[in-house]
Amino acid sequence: MSDVLKNDRFLRALRREPTDTTPIWVMRQAGRYLPEYRATRARAGSFMALAQNPELACEVTLQPLERFDLDAAILFSDILTIPDAMGLGLSFAHGEGPQFAHPVRNQADIDKLGVPDMEDELRYVMDAVRLIRQELHGRVPLIGFSGSPWTLACYMVEGQGSRDFATLKAMCWNAPKLAHQLLDTLAQSVTAYLIAQAAAGAQALMVFDTWGGLLGPAAFHEFSLRYMTQVVAALKADPHAGELPVILFSKGAGQHLASMADTGCAGLGVDWTIDLADARKAVAGRVALQGNLDPAVLRSNPDTIRREARAVLDSYGDHPGHVFNLGHGITPEVDPEHVKVLVDEVHAYGRTLRGN
Repeated sequence: MSDVLKNDRFLRALRREPTDTTPIWVMRQAGRYLPEYRATRARAGSFMALAQNPELACEVTLQPLERFDLDAAILFSDILTIPDAMGLGLSFAHGEGPQFAHPVRNQADIDKLGVPDMEDELRYVMDAVRLIRQELHGRVPLIGFSGSPWTLACYMVEGQGSRDFATLKAMCWNAPKLAHQLLDTLAQSVTAYLIAQAAAGAQALMVFDTWGGLLGPAAFHEFSLRYMTQVVAALKADPHAGELPVILFSKGAGQHLASMADTGCAGLGVDWTIDLADARKAVAGRVALQGNLDPAVLRSNPDTIRREARAVLDSYGDHPGHVFNLGHGITPEVDPEHVKVLVDEVHAYGRTLRGN
């Protein structure tokens, strides 16, 4: 696409280049805390109807950019689009989260799975990417994303959300070859999905390994990191996606940051359980870092939000390669005005740190 990018702070930070201030975007920045999002979702009739309508997905993607001086947009979608396209019957019960009508539990279930056709079963996602990129007019970069193979497998095997996803863990212990077959199919699918988003116009790619932190050290490397490494390598080898920065975010896996940096990704998301100064030492300047304010801080008063934002920025220090974000997604009860306080403070204090 020929649109000229007017604000490239986010991409420059991912390349660890100097920026005039610290860029910021917020995980789940298009979501239930915004009254305009709730109105659009009500108009759509359901979450799935909203996510599968490119025009409405574009509308809610752009909503936070109209309120806040954010440095990136992220595609509005769901991490479970791939298993849904595999025919597992995804639905969202009110107040209960995602559920699959057909979880995968045995060899026969997993043998049936194949990589979805990205311009058929998942065309609505690519249409949304194309439309959002067009409507942004180069205002800020657009982030495409996917769930990680491990995280997708968690839901596919359990059939719903869980505190520990013990069903998949049991498969890893009792039938590791079967678990690896599932994860390899998902790694191929995630790769194809992100390549298709890159071709449609995404300018950065993110992999959400939401449940990687549930694994012990050896299991994390075998069942989560191994497949994220496979995805990153395949993306870097692709002509469409190869030039795009890839961010990996594995919640609760701060002890693995050095190993995750070895994947060749451009950036690592960091949750709020690790100090950014320690994270920066762990990766030794090899990748950018994204994070890591505790999302609950946004429920406090504006002075506290400003103080905690400055603490995160001070922790990283005056070094290139920081994208400010929450340590996980924004929660529905947050006051939108508190998000504005955060965004404005990050930009103002980021300039101060740079002497601007």
